[in-house]
Amino acid sequence: MKKLNRTAKKQGRRSQLGDIFHRLKKNKGAMVGLCIIGVLVLILIGTFFIDYKDVTATDMKLRYQSPSLEHPFGTDDMGRDIFIRTLYGTRYSLSIGFGATLLAAFVGVCIGSVAGYYGGIVDDLLMRLTDILSSIPAMLLGMVIVSILGGSVVNLIIAVGICSVQYYIRITRASILAIRNQEYVEAAKVIGMSDIKIIFTQILPNAFSPVLVTFSATIGIAILVSASLSFIGLGVAVPMPEWGALVSSGRNVLRTAPYVSVFPGLFIMITVLAFNILGDGLRDALDPKLKR
Repeated sequence: MKKLNRTAKKQGRRSQLGDIFHRLKKNKGAMVGLCIIGVLVLILIGTFFIDYKDVTATDMKLRYQSPSLEHPFGTDDMGRDIFIRTLYGTRYSLSIGFGATLLAAFVGVCIGSVAGYYGGIVDDLLMRLTDILSSIPAMLLGMVIVSILGGSVVNLIIAVGICSVQYYIRITRASILAIRNQEYVEAAKVIGMSDIKIIFTQILPNAFSPVLVTFSATIGIAILVSASLSFIGLGVAVPMPEWGALVSSGRNVLRTAPYVSVFPGLFIMITVLAFNILGDGLRDALDPKLKR
């Protein structure tokens, strides 16, 4: 009986964030994804201790060396170590993925909040613009934006971020439509709160769960789109070792030296998979129907 009381007290003291993490820990797939993302973040931090000269150093005598103890991922057409370049590329790919997703989330949540809260003509106008944006393929839109702005990390973040805005507009609008007529929102209006304050202090905190799940899922999409743009030469400028550019550098030697493209491609695949399964785990952990 005492043990049951202690357990009940612990559950009562557990914060909402702690409760979510407690349920998330039960999902093995999500924890694997979280561990992979943690390792990638550590690699990203470690790249700040790698000299950029070592990443771009060339030695034509070592062209297309097969994977070995000295060069675990082999070497490319300029004799550069693919292992170091792939690890260093984590800095660019993750930075672009997180940066583009943060930009998309900020813009999309603001637009979606306005559309969902005010409704009417404002909602119709903003959603029709969102429909137009959604009708353009992400790759095509990204290519146009990067072609106009030029190839750089910042411009790639802007381009990929714009491609992902529609997801946040729709999910935020849908969440706000479901709760904008709740009693606590009406009470806030009665006491004279401004619309902006109501949106950011009363509505958005209660509509945050779907946005968080979408954030995790769209990071993977952002990394894929940025890698695809770099693959066709519209992404990060050479010789920066972004993953998509590294895959592209080996496309002409896939038969003779497949390792040039395979290892960076595996990093892309594993990273996107990790964010996707973490997103699935967050969705289950934040689902009220699954609370016990």
